[in-house]
Amino acid sequence: MGSVADDIGPGAAVRPPARNPASVPASVGRPAQARPPVARPAAQVEPERRYRQTIHRVDLWSVLKIAVCFYICGMAVTMVALIALWAIADAAGVIHSVEKFLGDLLQTKDFTFLDAAILRGALLVSAVLVVLQIVITVIAAAFYNVFAELFGGVEITISEDETAL
Repeated sequence: MGSVADDIGPGAAVRPPARNPASVPASVGRPAQARPPVARPAAQVEPERRYRQTIHRVDLWSVLKIAVCFYICGMAVTMVALIALWAIADAAGVIHSVEKFLGDLLQTKDFTFLDAAILRGALLVSAVLVVLQIVITVIAAAFYNVFAELFGGVEITISEDETAL
């Protein structure tokens, strides 16, 4: 097995040839001679460098930190979207229509949704889901470490493009 960053590709380490100072004529003391125009080669474009690397192990603490940030942000976005949709539906009268429909269906005259109780329930359900997703993500990272130990990990190819800089 080679090093972590093995060069691949035929031109990964090709450099232009160095100029030989002896091949340049000295013009000191001689009259200038007319030379035919020399066709210069186009600027050489260096091929992109590519490296093969293998991810052998994933740090579980890093996975936990990233998962906590990711899933809590997802929960926050979802809760804001649900609150906004509830406010829009309430302003449009949809909530009142649903309350009236359910009141007629259940044969009660004063059926209403308790907004605060619904919000607390949604927060509780989303918090439980966030904890479950975090635990599942860390367990999946631990399984990756076990399988990478057995089978060698995931090999990725990184290409360095000089023109983008």
